[in-house]
Amino acid sequence: MAESFSLQFSPEARRAGDHVVSDDDYSIRLGERIRVIRRQKRLSLQDVEARSEAEFKASVLGAYERGERAVSVPRLHRLAEFYDVPVDQLLPPADVEVVVEAVGEEPPAWLPGQKVVIDLVAMVDAVGPEVELIRRYLGIIQVKRQDFNGRVLTIRQDDLQALAAILATSVNDAAPRLAEMGLLRPATSS
Repeated sequence: MAESFSLQFSPEARRAGDHVVSDDDYSIRLGERIRVIRRQKRLSLQDVEARSEAEFKASVLGAYERGERAVSVPRLHRLAEFYDVPVDQLLPPADVEVVVEAVGEEPPAWLPGQKVVIDLVAMVDAVGPEVELIRRYLGIIQVKRQDFNGRVLTIRQDDLQALAAILATSVNDAAPRLAEMGLLRPATSS
């Protein structure tokens, strides 16, 4: 009988970069990442259960997504195969740490794990060497998607890769760079 390994690490905590991440925090972030992938595939929990012929029960997958249940490595691998994504895309980044310093300060324009939403109104007044290329690329996205609301444009992962290339930065640094340029819609508190 094959051994099963779990993605929970220790009862205490594990180190990731310069900060400590508890198992509960990691499970929640893993679940959020699994949920993001499922939603990108435009599937409900019930759709996954039906299409997987009940291999992934809606209630169990929901518990994974809420961080309430540990996901074994073989299960995670099978889920990645089902979603047709590399396994590492289901894993959250190990170096994410969000710290809000003081109450009353303006919230950051973008937080890790949050959708990247371009403020098209702010784009009109933007200046800088990359702005015209960004403006053209966003126009292409709008035409391709037939999305002409004129106020905001949600950026998908593939689009973020292209924007990172325009900005001469990594994909992980693209959203913070766009925020620095004032091009992201401010984060909303929920």
